Amino acid sequence: MSSTQIRDFTEGSIPRQLVIFAWPLFLSNLLQVVYNMVDMMVVGRVLGQAGLSAVAIGGDVSNFLTFVSMGFAGAGQVIIARQIGGQQRERIGRFVGTMSGFLLVCSLVLSGVGLLFQQPILRLMNTPPESWQGALHYATTCMAGLPFIYGYNAVSAILRGMGDSKHPFLFISIAALLNLGLDVLFVAGFSMGAGGAALATVISQGVSFLLCVLFLAKNRREFALDVPLSVFFRWDRALLLELVRLGTPMAIKSASIQVSKLFVNSWINSYGVAVSAFAGIAHKIANVANLISNAMNTAGSTMVGQNIAAGRFDRVKSVMVTIGRITLSIAALLSAGIWLFPEAVFGLFITPGDTEVMALVNGYLPIAALLFFGSAMRSVMNALINGSGNHRINFATAILDGIVFRIGFAVLFGLVLDMKHYGFWLGDALAGFTPFFIGLWFYRSGRWKRGALVGETAKEGQGL
Repeated sequence: MSSTQIRDFTEGSIPRQLVIFAWPLFLSNLLQVVYNMVDMMVVGRVLGQAGLSAVAIGGDVSNFLTFVSMGFAGAGQVIIARQIGGQQRERIGRFVGTMSGFLLVCSLVLSGVGLLFQQPILRLMNTPPESWQGALHYATTCMAGLPFIYGYNAVSAILRGMGDSKHPFLFISIAALLNLGLDVLFVAGFSMGAGGAALATVISQGVSFLLCVLFLAKNRREFALDVPLSVFFRWDRALLLELVRLGTPMAIKSASIQVSKLFVNSWINSYGVAVSAFAGIAHKIANVANLISNAMNTAGSTMVGQNIAAGRFDRVKSVMVTIGRITLSIAALLSAGIWLFPEAVFGLFITPGDTEVMALVNGYLPIAALLFFGSAMRSVMNALINGSGNHRINFATAILDGIVFRIGFAVLFGLVLDMKHYGFWLGDALAGFTPFFIGLWFYRSGRWKRGALVGETAKEGQGL
């Protein structure tokens, strides 16, 4: 590589660039899913239904607090990509400092709020009595470690925005291996229960975050980050405004989806510990559905952002078509696999002889297939919506996808049509198609071409 580690996606073969960029992202997502599954597998084998339920509920509560990180880190990735495509690399350092300082403050505030209100939230989640203590320990540990989670999401977004997906994969690989060892040690060895699984996750994410920071600091010139330390505390107003303008709807989208999931899971938990335990397994299956799609969405957002900023609209369409071909093919393969081998897939998480949880599998299979295809189709349009930087479309998607349809469909199928827990899962799966239809209208309208270059009004030295 030459004097810079920043990659330009406005020229060259799109399928080749997309696959090369997305492949490490896919492996990173796979490793995250794997070490989350390790939590479930170790806890399920050692602690049974109550442990599975505790990890699922505690994880839902702590994951909700990551909505700011997911939204603003995703926005930061797009802004950096558009700065590169628009030949504004001199602003990258100031933007990174502004975003990092902002997210650090957010993580500390949300960590405190989460610790203060975790018990009322667990009660709202209808946490089964058998799972209460484990869920409380899991949520407490994850909330205390929230700054590490936010920090890792921020530095990974910085690297991805510059076209570097290999180093985030390296650091998450280290975290996955560390998490695997600590899971076995804390849960099986030290009998620390669900809280031990959470501690293993927080420690591994903390190590991954620190390694990312050291890497960026060592290579700051190659990444155009050779800026004074003060920029992390004296934020650039114009760039912060741009981050807030784009990041707020993306954060709302993440938050609304998490809120809808909390709503859905609170009803699911009311059907008993076996259904609650199966919900945790179903969540992991949904994560598998998102593996390829999230990688393609993330890579596609960077590529779309660069090409829109550079005025290469023909390449934007090619990026979307390539994403669709890949994700739909994988969705078909995954659907066939889970229909042909359901016992092998779900049996990984269930204690041998637990027929109560296993009995729920057959009714869930059609829903799993919907999850796979919904995830594949929305990744195409999420790449366009996020990469365009259009905050209004992001906000509309956030409200419709995250709240209106997810909660609306859940109530319709679960309560009105009395499909119980299967109805709630079905409603969540169908709502996952929402971004595709919004994105299809957005693409056909041509409004995605109107995005101005990021930070056009930013002024040098403007601080907050």
